[in-house]
Amino acid sequence: MPFVELDTNLPADRVPAGLEKRLCAATASILGKPEDRVNVTVRPGLVMAVNGSAEPAAQMLVSSIGVVGTAEENRGHSAGFFEFLTKELDLAQDRIIIRFLPLEPWQIGKKGTVMTFL
Repeated sequence: MPFVELDTNLPADRVPAGLEKRLCAATASILGKPEDRVNVTVRPGLVMAVNGSAEPAAQMLVSSIGVVGTAEENRGHSAGFFEFLTKELDLAQDRIIIRFLPLEPWQIGKKGTVMTFL
């Protein structure tokens, strides 16, 4: 069950319509997870600085069970996400930062329990 949080200082009118759905599909493909398990939040218009600059930028947090736990995995994931984000947001790679956070099943609550028991 991947969670993707995309924060950007791009104004909402510069974020392509439907980005959340395309990011959901891209995440499923990149991480090899079913699309109906992917959760995406897009937050435009934030006050933020990346690499010390307030120029247009984005930072993304990708957290999931079992697929973001190694440098080797994340190198491939990073390439896929960077390809997607640079095209969709029209940003250079040096204006995008991605953080990967591995999760354990007991850290995600669903249907009144945690994923461990589902």
